[in-house]
Amino acid sequence: MYLSYLNNIMMDHDRLERLASIAQSSLLPLVKGALYNTIPLTIITFFIGLLLAILTALARVSGIKLLHGMARVYVSAIRGTPLLVQLFIIFYGLPNLGVTIDPFPAAVIGFSLNVGAYASEIIRAAILSIPKGQWEAAYSIGMSYGQVLRRVIFPQAARVSIPPLSNTFVSLVKDTSLASLILVTEMFRKAQEIASTNYEFLLVYTEAGLIYWVICFGLSIIQDRIERRLNRYIAR
Repeated sequence: MYLSYLNNIMMDHDRLERLASIAQSSLLPLVKGALYNTIPLTIITFFIGLLLAILTALARVSGIKLLHGMARVYVSAIRGTPLLVQLFIIFYGLPNLGVTIDPFPAAVIGFSLNVGAYASEIIRAAILSIPKGQWEAAYSIGMSYGQVLRRVIFPQAARVSIPPLSNTFVSLVKDTSLASLILVTEMFRKAQEIASTNYEFLLVYTEAGLIYWVICFGLSIIQDRIERRLNRYIAR
C-alpha cells in the first residue's frame, strides 16, 4: 500500500511539487519547535529528574525505613502508571483541586517525576555494584558517609550508570512528543498544526519523525564516544 502511494505521487507531477513545497515550508517551523521546546524540555526535565533520582536512590540504599518506604512508593507509583496518565493528572486533573499549571511547567513536572523514578533504579543499582569493601576501607581512614559517597562511590557509580542514563536521555527526546497532548508547542505539536492545514499527515509526520531520528542519532554518537572514553580507564 505504501509503495502504491509513492507510485501515485511520482506519476502526478503537480502533487509531487505540492508535497515538495509543503515539506520545504514545514521544515523550519518543525526545527524551531525542536530547538525552542523539544530540546529545552528534554534537557531541563532530565537534569531535574537526575537530581530527584540521586536523592531517591540514596533514600533507597539508606537504612532509614521511612525514607526507604517513601522512595519505594514513589518509584512504584510512577513506574506502575503510564506517562500520559501522569501528564493528564498534572495538567487536567489538578485544576479540580484549584491548582492550575501552565503547559510547559506541567510537562517539566511530569517528565521530571518520570525520569526520577526510572533513573533512580539505575543509580541505585550502580551504587550497589560498588563492593562493600570500598565502603569499609574509606570508613577505616576516617571518612564520613558524605565523603565516602562524594570521593569513592559516586565517581565509580557514575561510570557504571552513564550508558543506561544516556539511553534514558535519548528516550526522553522521543517521549516529549506526549507533551503535545497537554498543549505544549513542541515539535510534534507543530507537526499536528501544520498537517491540520494541508491534510498531508503522512508527509508532515514522517518529516517530524526524521528530525527526531537525526537528534537521537546524534545523541547516540555522543553516547558512544563518552562510553569509549570511560572504558579507557577500565583495566582489561
